[in-house]
Amino acid sequence: MVRMLEEAGELDNTIIAVTGDNGLPFPRAKANLYDNGTHVPLAVRWSAKVPGGRTVDDFISLQDLAPTFLRAAGLEPPSAMTARSFLDILTTTKSGRVDPKRERVFTGRERHTIAQPDSTAGYPMRAIRTRDYLYVRNYRPERFPAGVDTRAANAYRDIDPGPTKTFMMDHRGDPAVANLFELGFGKRPAEELYDLRSDAAELRNLASDSSHAQIKARLAAELDAQLRSWRDPRALGAGDEFDNYPYYGSRDTKDFFDKPATTKK
Repeated sequence: MVRMLEEAGELDNTIIAVTGDNGLPFPRAKANLYDNGTHVPLAVRWSAKVPGGRTVDDFISLQDLAPTFLRAAGLEPPSAMTARSFLDILTTTKSGRVDPKRERVFTGRERHTIAQPDSTAGYPMRAIRTRDYLYVRNYRPERFPAGVDTRAANAYRDIDPGPTKTFMMDHRGDPAVANLFELGFGKRPAEELYDLRSDAAELRNLASDSSHAQIKARLAAELDAQLRSWRDPRALGAGDEFDNYPYYGSRDTKDFFDKPATTKK
């Protein structure tokens, strides 16, 4: 595609954005709101307008791409868009932290795939990520985030199959693996708080630590205020409708839990 643009004489006047749709396909990563599930690469090239050779550390959400492209085309993003253009960041010559207003990012999850028993429900979460902290709200802590352990090939179905998942399931009783298995596969409390300055891997939940009560309260209030402004059903005491939406994936709930996994030659 780059070669075609170059041959057409349009390469330097074309915005090329390369990114990913989710984080790493491992336990406690993809389909979760920790950094390993939400942090994706983003590289942008537009030689006619964007100075290259820079690394920018500002928070960007993938939804910000739409208003950015509209601004680049000389159009005004519609008022219904809650995302923010980062065209000003692209066109500056600065590196590092450019826009001081981009100090936090919000993420959320409802249903990734069918993994809860006898239900189309998911595992609803919302989170706020700042420079120093990650605060996660789990709305249904009674559920298993990755799905139930059926002791079959489709166990913990919300985690992609692979050697890491298999190893952790096979060695869940080993002292060196047990805690990691619980973090990746077990139930979670209603609130999670991680200090990224001392715990970049987000493994030590400080939500019940009294010394972090003030920061937890502040982040929880900021998250709730933002979700209410967006009229997020979960923040308004609703949200069960998300659990009841039809699922149009490859298997329905009954097939998933009543039939063993099969393979085709």
